Amino acid sequence: MTIALSSADAQTPVPAPVPPTAPPASVPGDAGPQTDQGPLIIKKKSDSPDVPPPAAPDREKIKNPNGETFSLRVDVPIVSLDVNVILDKTHQFVPGLKPANFLVLEDGVEQDVQSVRITQAPITAVMLLEFAANNYNYIRDMQNSAVGFYRSLKPDDYVAVITYDMRTHILTDFTSNKEIVAESIRSLSIPGFSETNLFDALYETLDRTSRIEGRKYILLIGNGRDTFSKITLDKILAKIKATPNVTIFTVGTGALASEMADAGGGMSGVGRMNTLQAQNQLQTFARMTGGLYFYPMFQGALPDIFAQISDSIRNQYVLTYRPTNNKNDGTYRKVKVLLVDNEGKPLKMQDEKQKPLKYSVVARDGYNAKRPVE
Repeated sequence: MTIALSSADAQTPVPAPVPPTAPPASVPGDAGPQTDQGPLIIKKKSDSPDVPPPAAPDREKIKNPNGETFSLRVDVPIVSLDVNVILDKTHQFVPGLKPANFLVLEDGVEQDVQSVRITQAPITAVMLLEFAANNYNYIRDMQNSAVGFYRSLKPDDYVAVITYDMRTHILTDFTSNKEIVAESIRSLSIPGFSETNLFDALYETLDRTSRIEGRKYILLIGNGRDTFSKITLDKILAKIKATPNVTIFTVGTGALASEMADAGGGMSGVGRMNTLQAQNQLQTFARMTGGLYFYPMFQGALPDIFAQISDSIRNQYVLTYRPTNNKNDGTYRKVKVLLVDNEGKPLKMQDEKQKPLKYSVVARDGYNAKRPVE
């Protein structure tokens, strides 16, 4: 299907270089406007150089006229933001967007997007599975979802499997051996405790993933309820905010059982509210990290769900910018990403029949500005 982007493909011409009056100070291809507006960032997926991570404070030795040497510390923060753009109806990734199409607001202030590239890479993910003696429907839905995700994996992907009830249990550490992953899922037969300490389990998993380099993903499959966690909801939300480079995808279990109980009058008002609160928590975990939330009613929906998750993980835009607020003061910066055309208006998409297409922009809602290390 061909996607037409209104006014998105028109590019501002790059002005011709001014005849030099002095020896040139840089290579012509290094000019900022040429790098930001050129189509090569999008078209050359495999040749696009990786954007370096935020630079550590640079201590440069400088000599004054008297020959004395002193150190200069330079802090140059750079924000790297993973953004996914998908069509609402078909869940397709939308390619072809350019730097001018992205409007990034940090605490409500517009930022200058310096580069945009598309990444396609193997994934490093943790499957965090609720396995407790509370409801057979939850266990069945969890196992079906886990198998669905396992089948969507590729040979270069690394996956760990962790279950939780009142505590976490590591079934397998990170491995690219899919048979080991499959065997760990098949081993789940008799649950132990009925408690589901979700907040504690997610907190521990975030701790483990923070020790791994690069982008990580957590696939959380459970009913969303928490029983006796030591960690409160506020603390787990703060932990999510403070953990960079982790995207959480959540799949709620028990949708069909809840629907049948509700239709048959078997669910009380309190039970209905508990279910809504549990699903809202799963949705919040995903939204805060730029992930996706699903609450499938039937098993037949799972292949499409994991195809969408796979597409979201493997195809992403990576935006970089230098924040206008360059203080590393430890505060949380709210980030919002919008798509605009060359006139700054909301970007409109159309199919080949010129019918409008609805789309979603998925990204983290903020980040912590780290304090400099003394």
